[in-house]
Amino acid sequence: MTSTQGYALLCLENPLLDIQAQGNEALLQKYGLKANDAILAEDKHKPIYEDLLTNYSAKLIAGGAAQNTARGAQYILPPHSTLFIGCVGKDKYADILHKACDDAGLHVEYLEDAEVPTGRCGVVITGQERSMCTDLAAANLYKESHLKSDKIWRLVKAAKIFALSLSAPFIPQFFKSQLDETAPYWDYIIGNETEALSYAESHSLDTKDISAITKHLANLPKKNTARKRVAIITQGTQPTLVAVQGEDSVKSYKVREISASEINDTNGAGDAFAGGFMAGVVEGKPLDVCVDMGHWLASLSIRELGPSYPFPKKTYHPQAAPS
Repeated sequence: MTSTQGYALLCLENPLLDIQAQGNEALLQKYGLKANDAILAEDKHKPIYEDLLTNYSAKLIAGGAAQNTARGAQYILPPHSTLFIGCVGKDKYADILHKACDDAGLHVEYLEDAEVPTGRCGVVITGQERSMCTDLAAANLYKESHLKSDKIWRLVKAAKIFALSLSAPFIPQFFKSQLDETAPYWDYIIGNETEALSYAESHSLDTKDISAITKHLANLPKKNTARKRVAIITQGTQPTLVAVQGEDSVKSYKVREISASEINDTNGAGDAFAGGFMAGVVEGKPLDVCVDMGHWLASLSIRELGPSYPFPKKTYHPQAAPS
């Protein structure tokens, strides 16, 4: 199936190669990192990638929030349903990404930059926590001309729903103006509690109440008034919060419980949730079911290494309605 035939879900963001390893507190302190955090790499952080590969038996896993989301949605949707767009280098790491996406059935249209390497994300796992340190590299060099090429732009113009993932706390911090430019077009805005708090701080909301922040996000001004915005904030093992534009209540959805012994790795769990949720949106499922599809896919992902899913594929079965 060629990219001109249309896809149910089109994702655009930073394609990254996750360099993931089990670490310890000493490793975090060495690079000034915190458990359960995500930052942009400064020069002082960049030796961590070779350190992880050389000294910590690191695994190489396809990453980047939207690419993970697309792979997750494709896990649920029929073949040839998803397309991912982004910029990579011309190197062996881009080849790894290509193969991972091919294996997942995800079609990619990468712009390749011959001068800059593929973006990397160092992921340090300590217990059930993960610390992520990202060097965007080529991922930060995506060109509008690629997006507006005839091959890609006709797919973009066919899109009917616009969803955005906050992706990491540094997005509201360092890309506030760009984020705000897109806000009027959000039909769905997805994030976790750390990203929500980062958004609140960068926008001077003067609250740390996740429910209030969720409601604020849902009720920002919107261009397409025919469709109410939905804001979704996950909170790890705590209930996921959902606010709908113009509605007073914020719904709370319990996550799918699994035992601690079954948890292998929480890296990419939020992206898995977004993948399951967006698969439900694409299929026209009710909001309650979309949330549960997200919880289901996240519960599968955290049993695997990195943002991955079990094979042979499992089949989704719905759970109870929200509390």
